[in-house]
Amino acid sequence: MHTLTTTFVARLRARDEAAWYELWEIFGPVLRAQFTRWGQGRIGAETIRDLTQDTLTALSNSIDRYDSARGARFSTWLLAIAKHALGDEIDRRMALKRGGGRRAASLDERFMGRATGPEADEAYETQIFHAKVYAAIRRVEAEADFVHFSVYRMRVLDGLSGKHVAEQIGVSEPTVSRHLQRVRELLRNRLAETISTYSFTSDEATEGERAGLGREDAMFDEALADIYHRQARLVHEDEALRSRLA
Repeated sequence: MHTLTTTFVARLRARDEAAWYELWEIFGPVLRAQFTRWGQGRIGAETIRDLTQDTLTALSNSIDRYDSARGARFSTWLLAIAKHALGDEIDRRMALKRGGGRRAASLDERFMGRATGPEADEAYETQIFHAKVYAAIRRVEAEADFVHFSVYRMRVLDGLSGKHVAEQIGVSEPTVSRHLQRVRELLRNRLAETISTYSFTSDEATEGERAGLGREDAMFDEALADIYHRQARLVHEDEALRSRLA
């Protein structure tokens, strides 16, 4: 694993609550969408929330047993634990129907292997990758100069022309270009860091390049904007789900 990845794993092993919260914020929407698909309308919003928390808690608690030499992707690892959490919930409900108790199932460590465990479909893998990219964008939004990021948002994420952005901000078009470049460079750095942090295999680590995020500026902006809007829709749907529980 990369240094950033091992640092994050070390934080989980140290029971760093901030590391657990990062997982909740970044991957919680993806997990809840996955539980919703699995449930096919038969799992309520409160149960989905609880299953998500159970999954991330189990992930944090099982980090001591993670073996990077076995080659499991982060996404596969997360999905295996989610399926375990769902299976445990189904077992609990069946036990309640029978009127008896149940013994808690142990977490099957076979999920750490390369060729075993549940299969992740393309939609799930895409959402996991998009969650990493979205997290990097939000990080840049928080740390970049407000005007600079506003220019990038308007020009790239909102698709406005350079001339229109210049008029709205009250600067020249060359200044818009300079602001864009500053934010773009910061985005490239934060994307590399974020993808590395949550990538346990070389295949995961190169997802950004395959998605067009390693290419020249125009293609980078286009790929980033597409991912941003796709993930933003998922996040907004997730926020609507959580609002029903508030």
